[in-house]
Amino acid sequence: MGKNKLRRFAENETFQNLVQPSFDEVFNRDYHLKGNWRSQFFRNQNPLVVELGCGKGEYTVGLARMFPEKNFIGIDIKGARMWRGAKTAIEEGLTNVGFIRTRIEHIKSFFAPGEVDEIWVTFPDPQPRPSKATKRLTSSRFLNSYVQFLKQGAIIHLKTDSQLLHSYTRSLVEQNNLHMQVCTADLYADVNDDPILGIKTFYEQQFLEQGLPITYIRFELNHTGPFHEPVIKS
Repeated sequence: MGKNKLRRFAENETFQNLVQPSFDEVFNRDYHLKGNWRSQFFRNQNPLVVELGCGKGEYTVGLARMFPEKNFIGIDIKGARMWRGAKTAIEEGLTNVGFIRTRIEHIKSFFAPGEVDEIWVTFPDPQPRPSKATKRLTSSRFLNSYVQFLKQGAIIHLKTDSQLLHSYTRSLVEQNNLHMQVCTADLYADVNDDPILGIKTFYEQQFLEQGLPITYIRFELNHTGPFHEPVIKS
């Protein structure tokens, strides 16, 4: 392991805005902040927004800058990447930002029913093999987990360069009769007045430099499921 990674891991341990629970703390049990993020972590009652697979935290921090009246938590397993977002938030004095280092498969251990108002999924692994479809972060498997802690009518955003993941998610939304609010296969060509345009992650910049269009879907969980996989070839 490189010295830079070791330095970042050590610094992560000092960050008050980053929690790193052990496997035993979250495997088939509730983390102690479950149901208490507003009162004990952020110490306010503002809406709570979660970004899944946050990477370096550009979106989590960018949204926190734009919306100081909301709380934001970025989740990822890559501590060396997450270090950047946590450190930036501290340097800028952003008190409405937090990070959790964990696997998203454990997400139900962290949030109580109705605790989360909104989810962002930004440039996740599209899991292109059909046999891996249920590992996609917008799959029915994950939606059936998210609905257990999202408030009624919560919004889910997906921003990705993957046309496959975009089409798959669109089909899943349609098949499960969810309310599609926005669906574009070329975000920057179709949408010009949305604040999401002001935030570009490290990976998004790379995709744009390669000439790849960025897709975007925003949909509402207007019922509680159960949700089912779309009947498509993926």
